[in-house]
Amino acid sequence: FFCSKMATLPRPRIVLQEGEGLPDNRIKTSKYNILTFLPINLFEQFQRVANAYFLFLLILQLIPEISSLSWFTTIVPLALVLTITAVKDATDDYFRHKTDNQVNNRQSEVLKDGKLQNEKWMNVRAGDIIKLQNNQFVAADLLLLSGSEPHGLSYIETAELDGETNLKVRQALPVTSELGADIRRLAEFDGEVVCETPNNKLDKFIGVLLWKDNKYSLNNEQMLLRGCVLRNTDWCFGMVIFAGPDTKLMQNSGRTKFKRTSIDRLMNTLVLWIFGFLVCMGIILAIGNSIWEHQVGARFRMYLYWKEVVNSSVFSGFLTFWSYIIILNTVVPISLYVSVEVIRLGHSYFINWDRKMYYAKNDTPAEVRTTTLNEELGQIEYVFSDKTGTLTQNIMTFNKCSINGKTYGDVYDELGRKTEINEKTVPVDFSFNPLADSKFQFYDHSLIESIQLRDRTVHEFFRLLSLCHTVMPEEKNSGELIYQVQSPDEGALVTAARNFGFIFKSRTPETITVEEMGQLVTYQLLAFLDFNNIRKRMSVIVRNPYGQIKLYCKGADTMLFERLHSSNEELASLTSDHLGEFAGEGLRTLVLAYKNLTEEYFKEWFKILQEAKTSVDSRDEQLATAYEEIERDMMLLGATAIEDKLQEGVTETIASLSLANIKIWVLTGDKPETAMNIGYSCRMLTDAMNEIFIMSGHTVMEVREELRKAKERLFGQSEGFSNGHVFRKKKEKLNQGSVFQVTVTGDYALVINGHSLAHALEADLEKEFLEVAFMCKTVLCCRVTPLQKSQVVELVRKYRKAVTLAIGDGANDINMIKSAHIGVGISGQEGMQAVLASDYSFAQFRYLQRLLLVHGRWSYFRMCKFLCYFFYKNFAFTLVHFWFGFFCGFSAQTVYDQWFITLFNIVYTSLPVLAMGLFDQDVSEQNSMDYSKLYEPGQLNLLFNKRKFFICIAYGIYTSFALFFIPYGAFYNIAGEDGKPIADYQSFAVTMATSLIIVVSVQIVLDTNYWTAINHFFIWGSVAVYFAILFAMHSDEFFDIFPSHFSFVGNARHSLGQISVWLVILLTTVVSVTPVITLRFLKIDLNPTLTDQVRKLQRARRKQKPLQTQMHQVYRTSSRRSAYAFSHQEGFGELITSGRNMRVRNLHPTSGQYMIAPVGLKTGIRKQLNLSWCIFVQLSYEAV
Repeated sequence: FFCSKMATLPRPRIVLQEGEGLPDNRIKTSKYNILTFLPINLFEQFQRVANAYFLFLLILQLIPEISSLSWFTTIVPLALVLTITAVKDATDDYFRHKTDNQVNNRQSEVLKDGKLQNEKWMNVRAGDIIKLQNNQFVAADLLLLSGSEPHGLSYIETAELDGETNLKVRQALPVTSELGADIRRLAEFDGEVVCETPNNKLDKFIGVLLWKDNKYSLNNEQMLLRGCVLRNTDWCFGMVIFAGPDTKLMQNSGRTKFKRTSIDRLMNTLVLWIFGFLVCMGIILAIGNSIWEHQVGARFRMYLYWKEVVNSSVFSGFLTFWSYIIILNTVVPISLYVSVEVIRLGHSYFINWDRKMYYAKNDTPAEVRTTTLNEELGQIEYVFSDKTGTLTQNIMTFNKCSINGKTYGDVYDELGRKTEINEKTVPVDFSFNPLADSKFQFYDHSLIESIQLRDRTVHEFFRLLSLCHTVMPEEKNSGELIYQVQSPDEGALVTAARNFGFIFKSRTPETITVEEMGQLVTYQLLAFLDFNNIRKRMSVIVRNPYGQIKLYCKGADTMLFERLHSSNEELASLTSDHLGEFAGEGLRTLVLAYKNLTEEYFKEWFKILQEAKTSVDSRDEQLATAYEEIERDMMLLGATAIEDKLQEGVTETIASLSLANIKIWVLTGDKPETAMNIGYSCRMLTDAMNEIFIMSGHTVMEVREELRKAKERLFGQSEGFSNGHVFRKKKEKLNQGSVFQVTVTGDYALVINGHSLAHALEADLEKEFLEVAFMCKTVLCCRVTPLQKSQVVELVRKYRKAVTLAIGDGANDINMIKSAHIGVGISGQEGMQAVLASDYSFAQFRYLQRLLLVHGRWSYFRMCKFLCYFFYKNFAFTLVHFWFGFFCGFSAQTVYDQWFITLFNIVYTSLPVLAMGLFDQDVSEQNSMDYSKLYEPGQLNLLFNKRKFFICIAYGIYTSFALFFIPYGAFYNIAGEDGKPIADYQSFAVTMATSLIIVVSVQIVLDTNYWTAINHFFIWGSVAVYFAILFAMHSDEFFDIFPSHFSFVGNARHSLGQISVWLVILLTTVVSVTPVITLRFLKIDLNPTLTDQVRKLQRARRKQKPLQTQMHQVYRTSSRRSAYAFSHQEGFGELITSGRNMRVRNLHPTSGQYMIAPVGLKTGIRKQLNLSWCIFVQLSYEAV
């Protein structure tokens, strides 16, 4: 026995049963192993310019001729930051390894040596034959050989791959399905498979099975992909085609990418600028040293204690340059990066601990999987979202209907006024029906009254719903009736008919059995006119027990209204109004109609149908013609309205994010109708929009023409306004050219399908596509492949300097998640593949609002304040050495003692700024949610940019100037109260050091908006620690023990015992902080921002919230949405009429007919979540 697999037909890859030469089934999502961790992690860390910069400084400090500071002042912090970062990265990767091991060690039954043996997944190889049991995960990409169901059918759930819980059918080749469960025959199977190379196309497979001198074509219908779950199938056997990294699931996973935030990238640039500034200062001081040495130093050079006298003033300046590079390096201290990592880790734990992002139903908390991206959550401009499983629950409910011109579904009070349905509303009692679905709820009692009064039209309405569908029933041993559905909308309609007394019981290829108001009625199924994307309708032709032949049809209103009999004109007009009302409420609609047929007419038409079915040429066209012939002159029954269940809070979340100027693009594999339905349901699309551009061109020219027309409409519309509207036109310089963008008045949306998008993403059209897309409020990309999803994200990143976020729940979203700056996985029942590839994960889409508007905004705000303060204090601290150089002969003498330099950033000022970076808030979390506009400063990068950086260093330079020259001027030719001089070097150093500590402490007090006990403890505690260490190091005891290291003996007591010194410290503090206090007061008073005003409201303890109003319903007449939008493929009509999915249960001898029971297609029913259509209206800046 052997299996072969080849990359391309000319060069086959043939492997024996053991699978030599092919990868095993082991998966790897981790980045490191024990051997590669250290070199790869160090390489990644030294990509940071600052780390390489500090390594360079460490090397300089090891040269005694130029170093005036000990090497440990640099190596200890550098080793600390590298270690902390490495431990964090190792921890993240450990959990990836742990997840990989859990998956790799799962057990599967593999056919070896003629018997089934338990084997770990990681040991499975291409060519192995595996047995799967019901509800078991598929271990690798398998070719389905046989199964327990008739005709080799198997049913799978693909939630891990695409997020959809609807079951899909796979069918083995007839020649292999005969193998059944015969272990001997399966072990003797010696077929060869020639197939495509491993790729990431989930919906496509091309291959050929060579067996017994015959060739059999293979496609995706015979494949069970890794990550799927076998459902409603007792067992099946499959042969491994792709294993491990070759599987389509792992091909979609890609490599784990190293992501860095925009602040990280800016920091790299700033570090280079600072290093340039540092070099300039070093050059100035080196030149000063050379001049001083030439003019002054040469006179007493011989008296200095040098091993070798430096006679050259130029060489002296050269050495001094490197000495000052070492001394002034603290403008970018290594402790900055330690603090950044600690702050990011703290922010990550805040997200993990957020109970408001915990989903109790599935016991799923929010999880930060990458801890280095938190501040970028506060800068998102584009969100790319999957649809199924991300925005929706994939649950449909029968909400309203129109029957014979009368609507049902609304609730009215005693005065005839329409009332809203709430928890107190009494639902219809279906207890009279023992087979009613207990989960189904309907609140209009008049409909059940019409049923009980035997209204003929109402009965015919529900009879149609119970007959015209592709649902498969399954009756459990307990008598429970379960419907297996291809799409949830059909399940909702059949369940509604079931509860109202028309219970679909069973079907055979020739009959449909329905229990109508307690009576069992069997209809003969004469023809099944299946649904497809062009027809947008389906029909069944049945013969009732009375011999009458009827056609029942349901479909989109645009298709059925034009096929109605002329006598229906008045009823059609009334029903059309009802459809408009339903659509305006965000419901999905279908129109129902019937037609009575004579025996003669049907026989003639059936001959035409049989000829079309047996036609070799143009079979589809002939079938369409035959269907068109009989589906005309129908009588209208009414219409249904189904609610597409969104996840809880989706509408409010999208509305809130839109107010925060976050653009949401939906990238889905579903067809345009489905995407538009969801767009209307969650208010991304509305009838109030100026226009919705739908692009469906099949060629480059067609797509180009559609884009041209869209731009004409956009530009023409914008130019047509002249009543005071101001339009902003700008050129955006891009990587490869520019895109002309116009900000237009009005709302537009773009809907584009997969084949059109493929052309739009080509190099010569991508800019035109983006010009239109950027001007639209909403963009829906439909029928897109996983590759196209990532291409759209990368295109926006390429031409737009904006931070992107991608959110999804399936393996088809992995490329998109990894391509975006930030990837979010939806965890829960729909699979974990997207979560494993994501940076953040949670259970519900609505948590995205809190992640961005609260945690993201706070993280960005805190990180920016932290960086501004850190650069300020270190420039103030370091540049004192620069000023001192002009008064010490440019000798590279430090103005502070060495211990103060070492401890300043590590001990004295580390904790207060850390507390601010972890806990500070400008406004409360509720106000962050209520005032979405507060998010915009992050998008515009206003809180920390190059301009802010220059302001911070200018303020730091000013503070350093005050710190040096005020004590210098005050101590010039002055004596203390005891008559002793206080202008010595050590007293001067202590005075400046104390002034610096107090100034930076006062500054952080001014910068802190939100005070906690930790802030108080760290700030005042750090000041106390400074004085404690100062007096300890200047004590006699330390000097006695380490005389060479603590030379400032007694100076603290002497200097700080003078009142004049404290007056100098006070004056220095006042002069240093007065400008910032003045500027902030004027700014808040004269030009307050929205943040300032909201903070003022908080301080005034006014609990003012944004005005809450209910969104008015906008009724549409042109946006009806067919419930068939959820049928992503052709229906199961052919499968039903062929009987291939039926299993013989027992024979009724009296009738001579077989009783057939359906199998497969089981889906879980999730708890319905009530969705509030009430959204918050954001207070504008002026309203505040």
